[in-house]
Amino acid sequence: MLFSFASQPNKADLEAVYGRYADMLYRLSLSHLGTKEDAEDAVHDVFEKYITLSPEFRDSEHEKAWFVRVTVNLCRDLLRKRSRRSHESLEAAYDIAHEDSVEPEVFRLVHSLPEKYRTVIVLHYLEGYSVEETAKLLRLTASAVKMRLARGREQLKQIMEGVNK
Repeated sequence: MLFSFASQPNKADLEAVYGRYADMLYRLSLSHLGTKEDAEDAVHDVFEKYITLSPEFRDSEHEKAWFVRVTVNLCRDLLRKRSRRSHESLEAAYDIAHEDSVEPEVFRLVHSLPEKYRTVIVLHYLEGYSVEETAKLLRLTASAVKMRLARGREQLKQIMEGVNK
């Protein structure tokens, strides 16, 4: 069993967990969903799930991996649902990315990548996780993460060469 269920977290524990993960989960959600509102909704839903399930984790790495996995899965679900509704342009997301010290053009380029490359690039380069940590968070091998990083960088290079022509 990966985790067991306990009583709901108390306010202090919830605030501590929120402080550790909210910003990272927001940026990860924003990179997948492209709008501030959807990213905020995703983070809210992840913490709602955390409160509802009240999982107990083996260690902090297991806890972090759970939050990342739930966020990525939730973003995928929201993207599937999004196809039936209209949404704004990504301009608002680029402004938010700039506020978080990520250049809007970099955010735009990373957002244009396929999801499997985008996720590893966001976690590794924007969030600062090592290849091994990224692999654990996404339940991949380190070599798979390295390959996705290499392919993602190559796609970014091709996109940038196309933009600069």
